[in-house]
Amino acid sequence: MSRQLRTSRFDPRAGFHAEGKDSGSSVPQGLLKAARSSGQLNLAGRNLGEVPQCVWRINVDIPEEANQNLSFSSTERWWDQTDLTKLIISSNKLQSLSDDLRLLPALTVLDIHDNQLTSLPSAIRELDNLQKLNVSHNKLEMLPEEITSLKNLKALHLQHNELTCLPEGFEQLSSLEDLDLSSNRLAAVPAGFALLSSLLRLNLSSNQLKSLPAEISRMKRLKHLDCDSNLLETVPPDVGSMESLELLYLRRNKLRVLPEFPSSRQLKELHLGENQIEMLGAEHLQHLQAILVLDLRGNKLRSVPEEMSLLQSLERLDLSNNDISSLPCSLGNLHLKFLALEGNPLRTIRREIIAKGTQEVLKYLRSKIKDDSGTSQNDSVPETAMTLPSESRVNVHAIVTLKLLEYSDKQATLIPDDIFDATRSNIITSVNFSKNQLCEIPKRNNFLSSLPEEMSSLTKLQTINLSFNRFKVLPPVLYDIPTLEAVLISNNQVGSVDPHKMKLMENLSTLDLQNNDLLQIPPELGNCVQLRTLLLDGNPFRVPRAAILMKGTAAVLEYLRDRIPV
Repeated sequence: MSRQLRTSRFDPRAGFHAEGKDSGSSVPQGLLKAARSSGQLNLAGRNLGEVPQCVWRINVDIPEEANQNLSFSSTERWWDQTDLTKLIISSNKLQSLSDDLRLLPALTVLDIHDNQLTSLPSAIRELDNLQKLNVSHNKLEMLPEEITSLKNLKALHLQHNELTCLPEGFEQLSSLEDLDLSSNRLAAVPAGFALLSSLLRLNLSSNQLKSLPAEISRMKRLKHLDCDSNLLETVPPDVGSMESLELLYLRRNKLRVLPEFPSSRQLKELHLGENQIEMLGAEHLQHLQAILVLDLRGNKLRSVPEEMSLLQSLERLDLSNNDISSLPCSLGNLHLKFLALEGNPLRTIRREIIAKGTQEVLKYLRSKIKDDSGTSQNDSVPETAMTLPSESRVNVHAIVTLKLLEYSDKQATLIPDDIFDATRSNIITSVNFSKNQLCEIPKRNNFLSSLPEEMSSLTKLQTINLSFNRFKVLPPVLYDIPTLEAVLISNNQVGSVDPHKMKLMENLSTLDLQNNDLLQIPPELGNCVQLRTLLLDGNPFRVPRAAILMKGTAAVLEYLRDRIPV
């Protein structure tokens, strides 16, 4: 078949013409060719000021290579190309999009985040198949009404724009499951939001909301509601009747009282930090049978009700920076993995006990219950001048001559302070804490730069604190301790972590990497969905930006996942 005949056969297609030689100069032809085959095109971070015409017309025009080849094999038949379904043009310098967007009607994913867009074209209504639209980190002040025509849209990310309102008919997005409106200028939420019946996740944080509509409780499928950093003084009581709600974020508002949660039996995380809550009663707690995380830090609480001990699923309780002077001893019966009490005028628990961590505080509270019932605990044997060397708690000879700190075969759950105090100014090069039942490495400032492989035998280790040392990488042996729940390694020189190995640490919920030398955060770290607390402040990386870090762990992990190369 001649080239002339081959061309004329396809001329009837509307808008069909050969690509100009320089029409796609900013987009490599090889990339366009691969996109015609895969249906996916990634142009992120290419410094584009506008989208080249060859991108909009990728499924319309005869490709450049077709004008150069006189014959085609079965794998090179460009007329059998795949329609473009995924287009990523994020992290460029786009200020507008052309109405030629309508030439890509098969798109299911359009990612244009991190540009300079001030508006979206009305032609967006013609993307009938669109399921995910990411326009976050732009300069949008309003949305076109045509966006409400996207009936198949499931995820809409609009965070970090300048939106002050939403278009009329927004509730017509009936398929929407994930809506992120955080970091805008919204002063109100339309009552019509209640009609977004498919919504699973709604992020309204960092806006200017003074109230929430009671109708929000009609979102029967909603699992994740984030209203952090607004101006809320109250929460509609009806929020407590949302049966599917699992995560509720209300931090950094002006709340004085809490709603009750009579129907929220699926609620796993309740974040109320940095409000003005003065009272916590039994009525606020009695229905929270599934709660795992309760964040009450930075409020004005003066007491903790006994009923807190009924929350047997609770794993993390943050009561720091309140006005609490005492704790109910029954709190010791909880199976907490993390308890924060700093910044309270506590009179019943000594600071040194609090400094030893969660398990020691719980143990102390349990001991007080026994004391109150007429039983006292005294595990320590008093040392006298007649104590035999084999019975001594500290082997001073080993410290001075062997530079060895020895406290092994004691079946101890913690290392007493006097063991460390005995080292005084002596240099220690080896530590032997074997044959104990340690669940936590003591908090001490040292000059460690590595950990021995033998630590992998610590099969009960849950928390390790390596802060203020000289580690340059996360010690490899930590990846081999499956029981670890908290790794605290702030104020070191850590320059990298292995996200693939970390993903396998299924119990890891807290990772503190503050004040290290991380120049970049691997996007794959976003797959470590088991993390509930990820602290990254004080590192020299540029992304994620501070605004994202302030939004908390879930937002950071989502941001990282979005940047994983396709």
